Amino acid sequence: MRTSVTTKTKIILSILFCLLLTGIAVAAGSISISGTEMAAILRHHLFHASLPSSISAMTDTIFWKIRLPRVLVAFLVGGMLSVSGAVLQAVLENPLASSYTLGVSSGACLGAALFMVLPISAAWALPAGAFVFGLATVLVVLGLTRLLDRSAHNETIILVGIVFSLFVNAVMTLINVLYADNIRQLYMWMMGSFSSRGWQHIKIMLPVCIVGCIILSRCTRELDLLTFGDEQAMAMGVQTSKVKRILILTVTMLTAISVCFTGTIGFIDLVAPHVVRRIFGPQHRVVLPMAFVYGGGLLAFADMLSRCLAAPLEIPVGAIMALVGAPFFALLYFRKRSL
Repeated sequence: MRTSVTTKTKIILSILFCLLLTGIAVAAGSISISGTEMAAILRHHLFHASLPSSISAMTDTIFWKIRLPRVLVAFLVGGMLSVSGAVLQAVLENPLASSYTLGVSSGACLGAALFMVLPISAAWALPAGAFVFGLATVLVVLGLTRLLDRSAHNETIILVGIVFSLFVNAVMTLINVLYADNIRQLYMWMMGSFSSRGWQHIKIMLPVCIVGCIILSRCTRELDLLTFGDEQAMAMGVQTSKVKRILILTVTMLTAISVCFTGTIGFIDLVAPHVVRRIFGPQHRVVLPMAFVYGGGLLAFADMLSRCLAAPLEIPVGAIMALVGAPFFALLYFRKRSL
């Protein structure tokens, strides 16, 4: 089925809107940078063009070494988390499912935090710990759900995920007490922050993001069928168990690489997929890329708010997202219950 003209127009307008949000996030801050200045600095670093004399070295440093890589990290994380949320909602046939509500983000954060305080200096330790604990969390949540409720109702999965997230957060609090020297770093980790994130983080995250998104893009037909239930999907030739394992592993990988560098950031993986489905419909060949775009743009803008609302202090971006996401979650839950 070809994409309709109306859908193509929506896609173009959505991309432009999210690029605008991202551009505002780069421009705004203690020192405002105009679009002309940004373009000149980009030409200078990418094509070795001479830097205009009107642009100071400080502006160049702030844009290229601090603000641009931070915003790009926020965009990547928002995109990966949003795609993960869209996939989990299809796999679990639950509009309230996300990496955050199922506890995957909390579990990955716990794994990363443990490797932060333990004397392990290997570069692979942090993402590996986040991946293992994130995967363990989702397996525990699904296992407990089947144990408590054999029919595995949607509400049970969400409630178990939330309860397990609270348990993990309690463990994180215990780690904060035992390792008081790291308390500020761990606190910002629990609330989510893009502070001090730079090009070195993008070099690690981008390949994982590309691989994960390629895997998910090859499963869009299966995702469409899974939304109708396992029996319907199996009748259409989908190997549901195999496909679900691949999807959950990929989602955990994307969540882990996001969490291990930025901490727990909730609700973006719930808000962005729902916004995209309201605009574009349920087809995942459109939902997944647009969830990435919307998630990236919205989280980049939220990070800008976290930097600017209480400047020179910085509000954790997780708190900004919770202010928007918590009411959104409640609205979805009670609206679903009323149907």
